[in-house]
Amino acid sequence: MKFKAPPWAEIDTVMFDMDGTLLDLRFDNYFFLDLVPEAYAETNSISKEESLLIIMNFYQEVQGTLNWYSVDYWTERLKIDIPSLKRSVADKISVRPNAELFLSKLQKLNKRLLLVTNAHPKTLQIKVEQTAIFNYFEHLISSHSLKLAKEAPGFWKRLQTVEPYDPKRTILFDDSLPVLRQAKIEQLKYLWGIRRPDSQRESQVSLEFPLVDDFKQCFPTKISGL
Repeated sequence: MKFKAPPWAEIDTVMFDMDGTLLDLRFDNYFFLDLVPEAYAETNSISKEESLLIIMNFYQEVQGTLNWYSVDYWTERLKIDIPSLKRSVADKISVRPNAELFLSKLQKLNKRLLLVTNAHPKTLQIKVEQTAIFNYFEHLISSHSLKLAKEAPGFWKRLQTVEPYDPKRTILFDDSLPVLRQAKIEQLKYLWGIRRPDSQRESQVSLEFPLVDDFKQCFPTKISGL
């Protein structure tokens, strides 16, 4: 799909996902595919290869559900203190290029900025402590507070009951294609994906949604002082 900058004059509310959208997904992939299997292997006296196979099966059982994103669930399931393990490597969390500048420009345009993430509140808190980008948002919303994952039917309608927004004047930036598809079903008009959520992995491909390489592509233009 050919990239075309968002029509900012027609947009009031800007929603952002967190991991893979504003933050490089490299951290999460490293954490869940390297560090957690390593810790599980040590705890259970097995090889890291065996540990990874076991954990990948665990992941597949709950993928797309709130448990997949819940540090409390994984702490109990794996018998590993997941929040403490995350804090131990929090310095590896990184913001995507031009993300903060983009937020600043939108704030100057008086756009309503909402962070809408599947991340568990404990994970969100760790990342809030690590970067300054969250200061730009009016509200930080974890899907756990709504008891539905963002890709679940009804999530975006439920979000409207706690954060009223006009779907026809809202844009969502999210690296997850299943999330974008569900948002489309629930009538959000402007939907943008992320071409490379993890800077160290291959780009994703979509003919359904425009994919952002760098947020500078989306910068508002012809605005005095920006």
